[in-house]
Amino acid sequence: MNWDAEVLVIGSGFGGSITACRLAKEWPGQVLVVERGKRYGFGDFPRSPQAMARNFFTIAPDKDFKRPRFVPRRQFTGLFDIRSYSRMDVVQAAGVGGGSLIYANVFMEPPHEIFDERWPRGSKKDDLLPYYAVARRVLAARSIPGGTAPKRQVLRTRYFEKAAQAMGRKSELVTVLVNFGEEGHEGEPGLQAKNRYGAMQSSCNYCAECDVGCNTLAKNSVDLNYLHVAEHKYGARVLSEHLAYKITPLDIDLRLDPSADGRYGYCVAVQNLKAATISEYRVKRIIVAAGTLNSNELLLRCRDQFKSLPNLSPRLGHGFSGNGDFLSFVVHAATPADPNYGPVITQRIDFNLFDNFRAGEAFMMQDAAYPVFLAWFIEGQKPFLFKIKAFWAFFRGLWKSLSLRPTLGRMGFLMTKLLDDDLSYHTSVHLCMGQDSSDGKIYLSKNRTLELDWSLSRNKVFYAAIDKAMHQFKKAVGGRHMFHLPTFGWPFKRNVTVHPLGGCALGETRETSVTDSDPKRYGAVHGYQNLFVADASLIPSAVGANPAATISALAERVAEGITGRFPTPDL
Repeated sequence: MNWDAEVLVIGSGFGGSITACRLAKEWPGQVLVVERGKRYGFGDFPRSPQAMARNFFTIAPDKDFKRPRFVPRRQFTGLFDIRSYSRMDVVQAAGVGGGSLIYANVFMEPPHEIFDERWPRGSKKDDLLPYYAVARRVLAARSIPGGTAPKRQVLRTRYFEKAAQAMGRKSELVTVLVNFGEEGHEGEPGLQAKNRYGAMQSSCNYCAECDVGCNTLAKNSVDLNYLHVAEHKYGARVLSEHLAYKITPLDIDLRLDPSADGRYGYCVAVQNLKAATISEYRVKRIIVAAGTLNSNELLLRCRDQFKSLPNLSPRLGHGFSGNGDFLSFVVHAATPADPNYGPVITQRIDFNLFDNFRAGEAFMMQDAAYPVFLAWFIEGQKPFLFKIKAFWAFFRGLWKSLSLRPTLGRMGFLMTKLLDDDLSYHTSVHLCMGQDSSDGKIYLSKNRTLELDWSLSRNKVFYAAIDKAMHQFKKAVGGRHMFHLPTFGWPFKRNVTVHPLGGCALGETRETSVTDSDPKRYGAVHGYQNLFVADASLIPSAVGANPAATISALAERVAEGITGRFPTPDL
């Protein structure tokens, strides 16, 4: 028969783009990538309130989906997909480039201690080092530029460094996937040029908008390297705003057969989200790389709802982790942090994760930034009581200027007085992540909605360690207030993660894991042939560090198992 593709890749984030690139090189013109979100170019990421209102992903998974009352009927294929569960909210991305479009740019290898008994033999840190190295070079990882150029100075980097010294903790620059220009010859921010893969990028202009989509394309998202090469060099086809929702094996006569094991290929049902039509693609191999929640949901529906993949492991959905994500704030510090300038993360402070590892409470703290337009919003929301002094001085000066000495020459001084007490300027944002319990479960409820069972109580020691560190930080910088993300406290008692992991964990058997850790079948789904997983759902436990590097390394290894070729930085 005429196959629609040799390989169909579901998702275009780190895992999907890396495997698409490697497999497209092996089978040029025979790789199809299905992505539920939109494609974004220069200036395409929304910024206005009206555009932001439509910048969320609200599509129901299939026509039989039983919509809860709180789920809006209006449907958008925007960038942010925010899921709310009983004890955990999850923020993920939809778009060509997946999570790389909104990640915080950090490329960090976890410490050896993270790779404990939950990680199978052959998948420890030393086993993955060659794959980390390849991904690091392709993605052009580096730290922020040094030097004395004023536009390259990030105030909060030094702010966090001094705080770490006062706390007796080790602090260092993180490695980020951001284009600053040629290393050692960075030049001016904002300069545009093609990168080594032929994609146009700008040099970072320090706008702190990394997490809402980089409109200058300075972020090294995978649509500008791996996926760009897959499309423009090897002829991979990318279907944006298409949702893959059902996988069915084919029998020897290439008919749909849920009892088959995939050796004769698969049929994938795909919904065109723009035209509301359904298409079926017959392919020899499938890579599931839709992100932790979406990959688990797809496979759970195929096993439990559609019965099209009935032999999937009973461990499917087990071992969920939020990677210990935790967000806190220190307000009115004695020295300014200026969190509205620079790449969104530049620095880390270690709390027994990389040095003197302490299981169950190991984490690190990173300096986070947010865009200037949010600073204006925060200033507008500041209680009037805190503004009375500035307003009184402003109007008193204005009266003198207009009535006693009729000149507007003092207006500049008055505006300075009015705006100088900027709440954001002396506020620091702290993104912590570390070793949580990694024992959550993703499952389908009776009404076929995706659910997440995750325990806050089993992570009390871990969060207590973060709380203690935040109080120490507040004291070190002379902060007036410290508080955690409001949803963490009463009455919500709910955490938020931007790094969901697990559910399709690697392992040696179907009884203990979902995917195979054998090097020749790396990432292959137990019980099936030619069906692979290549995203964060493979990860058996929290990695503590930002997971982009580990996802990339695992995806490179999945591709090697399929092609038999060790990956090189030359795409």
